[in-house]
Amino acid sequence: MPSNKSVSDAPIVQFTNCRILRDHQLQREDLWVREGKILNPEKLFFDEKGSADVQLDCKDSIIAPGFIDVQINGGFGVDFSLATDDFKSGIDLVSQKILSHGVTSFCPTLVTSPPSVYHQVLPQISVRNGGAHGAGILGAHLEGPFISKEKKGAHPEHCLRTFEAGAFQDLLATYGSLDCVQIVTLAPEMRRSSEVIQELTKRGICVSLGHSVANLSQAEEAVQHGATFITHLFNAMLPFHHRDPGIVGLLTSDKIPAGRRVFYGMISDGIHTNPAALRIAHRAHPKGLVLVTDAIAGMGLAPGRHTLGQQVVEIDGLNTYIAGTKTLSGSVATMDTCVRHFQEATGCSVETALEAASLHPAQLLGIEHKKGTLDYDSDADFLMLNDSLYVQATYIAGEEVWRQDASGM
Repeated sequence: MPSNKSVSDAPIVQFTNCRILRDHQLQREDLWVREGKILNPEKLFFDEKGSADVQLDCKDSIIAPGFIDVQINGGFGVDFSLATDDFKSGIDLVSQKILSHGVTSFCPTLVTSPPSVYHQVLPQISVRNGGAHGAGILGAHLEGPFISKEKKGAHPEHCLRTFEAGAFQDLLATYGSLDCVQIVTLAPEMRRSSEVIQELTKRGICVSLGHSVANLSQAEEAVQHGATFITHLFNAMLPFHHRDPGIVGLLTSDKIPAGRRVFYGMISDGIHTNPAALRIAHRAHPKGLVLVTDAIAGMGLAPGRHTLGQQVVEIDGLNTYIAGTKTLSGSVATMDTCVRHFQEATGCSVETALEAASLHPAQLLGIEHKKGTLDYDSDADFLMLNDSLYVQATYIAGEEVWRQDASGM
């Protein structure tokens, strides 16, 4: 059939011999791509009388949406919470390297830092599309400094702040700008946090609850004011208690506004959360689970001493601690490892494991119409994986940006 050139001159690529994750199921269909978007083949055949210019045999691979990491502090020696002269080259390096983990979009995350760091670093982060240069940047995730001293985790106490008389103005003064900010993690029990949550939500910024001693009613109130996310569930919050389950109780709360879903991040690295806790959370609220790496500068590097913002951390195997303590400080897990561990620990379906790293983070950020799915007209950001969920190739906007070579690298 001749191509109908009136619609577009761009080549049409047909990915064949694959199983596509669509509508929550792996379906044996072909994937059609043109100009960086996923095509509806029926429209192509019947409306345009078009056909494929290129056919690619996927050799029975799984094709799934690209992974989206909404909490990553750095990697490969780069720490997003350090103000350096070559910050841009650092973020470029990380965005390039995580393509091999199947990550096609991410939110560079800054831990609690002095205002001077935010003022220097945030203007250097810009939202951008992914491509051969690396994964796309969706905006920054600012984790702190408006968090609880009791649950500070690896965050430096001397940099923690509270909301004073100005509340939202205090936050603006601390960060300097919210232009490229996508997520803010704060402790909802803080005085005046409600008005801050409302102001951030009004600006389209996702508010996440974390590093907090909030009880359940404080957490529910925060959700009623617009909060939609929980930062690394179970870590840096009050443990579940049957009389007051704290933030964890949001997973089964009956006080969530109608039509709203609360999402929660989990570091599925086998270190931060016992597999039984992972199973409890997943069974209680499967549609809210978002896999995050919480990866630090030491990800991809040998064990030893590295940084996390203002702190020195030590990597010992898969464990990362603040130097000289047993306080966990981020992870060195990669996103594809987290997906495999999650599937193994919970016994969930392959589809469920893949959606926890793609569809759910996209829904959290309100971008599911273009990312996190393989629906028609969405961005052609996708992965080829084998049945054991190892990434074989990564595509952004329909272009191959990474492929495992024959030597397994």
